[in-house]
Amino acid sequence: MSTTAHSTGTQSYTLGLKCRECQKEYSLEPVHVCEDCFGPLEVVYDYAAIKKVLTREVIHSRKTTMWRYQELLPLSQAPTVGLEVGFTPFFRSKRLAEFLGLKELYIKNDAVNHPTLSFKDRVVAVALSKAKEFGFKVVACASTGNLANSVAANAAHAGLESYIFIPADLEQGKVLGTLVFGTHLVGIRGTYDEVNRLSSEIADKYGWAFVNINIRPFYGEGSKTYTYEIMEQMGWRTPQHIVVPMAGGSLITKVRKAMKEFYELGLVEDASTKIYGAQAEGCAPIVHAVKAGHELFKPEKPNTIAKSLAIGNPADGYYAIKTIKETGGWADAATDEEIVDAMKLLAVTEGIFTETAGGVTLATLQKLIRSGHIPKDECVVLCITGNGLKTQEALIGKVGEPQVIDAKLSDFDRIYKS
Repeated sequence: MSTTAHSTGTQSYTLGLKCRECQKEYSLEPVHVCEDCFGPLEVVYDYAAIKKVLTREVIHSRKTTMWRYQELLPLSQAPTVGLEVGFTPFFRSKRLAEFLGLKELYIKNDAVNHPTLSFKDRVVAVALSKAKEFGFKVVACASTGNLANSVAANAAHAGLESYIFIPADLEQGKVLGTLVFGTHLVGIRGTYDEVNRLSSEIADKYGWAFVNINIRPFYGEGSKTYTYEIMEQMGWRTPQHIVVPMAGGSLITKVRKAMKEFYELGLVEDASTKIYGAQAEGCAPIVHAVKAGHELFKPEKPNTIAKSLAIGNPADGYYAIKTIKETGGWADAATDEEIVDAMKLLAVTEGIFTETAGGVTLATLQKLIRSGHIPKDECVVLCITGNGLKTQEALIGKVGEPQVIDAKLSDFDRIYKS
């Protein structure tokens, strides 16, 4: 393993891949599973070299996108896809904090990320840039919706052909928001886990760059930028608590990895944040394992309106459980009714229209406060990762109807006084 300089002027600090279980090392190739023990592979960085060049001042001097942390991302050349992704709004909540009785609550809002309104734009930017480095011409994914939108959009912008596989019963907003980019969209009659199994077989047969299969070690690294931004936007510090939605379980593990990296590089002084996981009650294998004190989860068949989190056999479930336990966090789940109520609460207090996953996260935060896991007088970050325009079905018939009148002042006077 060694660092490599490139003619683009971009220095790569990636040393290779390593199995998270047996520690066997691999070169930087489109592989994701250890050939010896079948453990997942992850990217290894030269942190000593990064520490010499990556400072707060250097980061401040760069464009406000996710690429301002480029030394901590696994590209060997300058990025070529998703150049405008990231640096989404982060702000201190007033009205929601008052409603919840929290002294210090912040919201990180990736519901307005570019170009497809979810945090998946971060992982896809890295995955497709890496796929182009490897020379792939066709990219693909298995998705519960947001990833489909992002792969289709970013592939179109990059001039790559794309194939996307989804459960056939996905929300129309996510289906249309994928088809519009001219991708090959295939709906599978079955759950996401069945879609993922088929996608693995297709990946083996056709040799495409599946962002969340053979490109997965690189893809997951893009998630770290969400947390890098939180720490920078907080003034180079970490919160005491952070609540994260969980589907496959990758994001919550990258929240922790990002905090550890910034701490080891001296960019923040503390990395003791307690990390909490949120799932829908209708698909909560990680939550149920945490509550039972188990190290392993039992796969479940999803039945929830939060389809973007409906992964019954989460690929990083084991590591998500480990992250929650090792940081002193906890996990909880929200019913469909609680999800809808939380979506409406976030909208009327902060003006944010989140998708069902955001409803899961806020509803879980409410439960964690009530159960005493999160104290009301400490600093909390709420992670909003997707936009409500994609999952409007969840709110149909649950937010009232507009009052319709003729174009007469007397008609308005009548309803105003009623």
